[in-house]
Amino acid sequence: MIPIGSRIRKKTNSRNTFKFKPFSKRQLKILTFWQDNSPYNDIDVVIADGAIRSGKTVCMALSFVMFVMARFNYMHAGMCGKSIGTFRRNVLYPLKQMLLVLGYDVIEHRTDNFIEVYKNGVSNNFYMFGGKDERSQDFLQGITLCSIFFDEVALMPQSFVNQGTARCSVDGSKIFFNCNPASPYHWFYIEWILKSRQKNSLYLHFTMDDNLSLSQSIKDRYKRNYSGVFYKRYIEGEWCQAEGLVYDMFDEARNVIRHSDIPYEDIIQWWVCSDYGTGNATTFLIQGRTIDFTYYTIGEYFYDGHTHEQKTDLEYSNDLIDFIEKYKPYTNLGYADIRVFVDPSAASFKTQLRRHRMKVINANNDVIDGIRYVGTKLKAGESYVSDKCVNTIREFYSYVWDEKAQLRGEDKPKPENDHCLDAYRYGHYTNREGLKLKRMGYQTGKV
Repeated sequence: MIPIGSRIRKKTNSRNTFKFKPFSKRQLKILTFWQDNSPYNDIDVVIADGAIRSGKTVCMALSFVMFVMARFNYMHAGMCGKSIGTFRRNVLYPLKQMLLVLGYDVIEHRTDNFIEVYKNGVSNNFYMFGGKDERSQDFLQGITLCSIFFDEVALMPQSFVNQGTARCSVDGSKIFFNCNPASPYHWFYIEWILKSRQKNSLYLHFTMDDNLSLSQSIKDRYKRNYSGVFYKRYIEGEWCQAEGLVYDMFDEARNVIRHSDIPYEDIIQWWVCSDYGTGNATTFLIQGRTIDFTYYTIGEYFYDGHTHEQKTDLEYSNDLIDFIEKYKPYTNLGYADIRVFVDPSAASFKTQLRRHRMKVINANNDVIDGIRYVGTKLKAGESYVSDKCVNTIREFYSYVWDEKAQLRGEDKPKPENDHCLDAYRYGHYTNREGLKLKRMGYQTGKV
């Protein structure tokens, strides 16, 4: 066998300016639980859950690599996120910076989705896996792992996690879990947290106070931005049920604006978002955003196929053209210029729009992340809807969580009174902060 360490070359990063901040007691426990002098060194599983920005991910990722490098040589370990892309962005980048500061050499193989880590003659491969759906378990089959780390495990299907833990057949292997809370009926809460003792686990619950690098002003800002179920989960770190209104933070006094008071001169990008229904309602919304990502919904189209004769794709596309042209005095964009965000499942409608040479973009339909993003903007006073958008405003008061789905451990809104708000979410979340807007080719319009 050729040692994998023999293929590693020295990698330096003279621009690495990462500086460690002091660790809290819980972080230090994560970092040291596996060491010989620790009272927890014989546990098989470590679980960290709790509030966002509480410092659990950074210490767990570092502890995982240090553990593998201390106990194994020439072995394979697994690192899992909801997707490989999110894992690279949220975990791998800061992890590499920390490892380099601590004297490890790191070589990343992007094509094959793994990194080689080397120090003092010890070398191990760390493979990355994405656990976004039930099919993801197939990528784990056949590999033997000395340990595995799941970041945001509550976002992964149980089959994927079961497959990953089953791959850890090397003596001395350990399992690392990290997540924000979800429903108390979630499979991970029931199978791992409630059974942590019988599964020989170390369970640690984190709060934002465990992240000593966060200032009080930053903590206060996060607290202001969340409400309802998201506040309980992401700020208080509770495994709680989503119930009642989805957008309980919506406040007409804060989020509804008179049409004449909309600052059209400050809006730098415009788009249309559409929720298309064959037997249900079809909605179009005109939205724009300022340079600081404050969103304005200035107009709506609403046609209910339940109470009126159902329209064809051609009729809807002609209605959309008329709708866009109606608002051209505000956007300075015609139907052939403005981007249209459409639910990816509306294949026939998208085809019809392209026949009109319209600029069609598949909307990001990540429901829960999208709801959370919209809710944050509403709570912060960074999402406004015109007082003329009566159906959109009405739905804010009638869009509720599905209680039956909660009993299955799922966060899912009821598929009722959601047509305008689905479109509302498409527009916000598809054009959220941090997107490569230039790559997507947006047009801008100024009055």
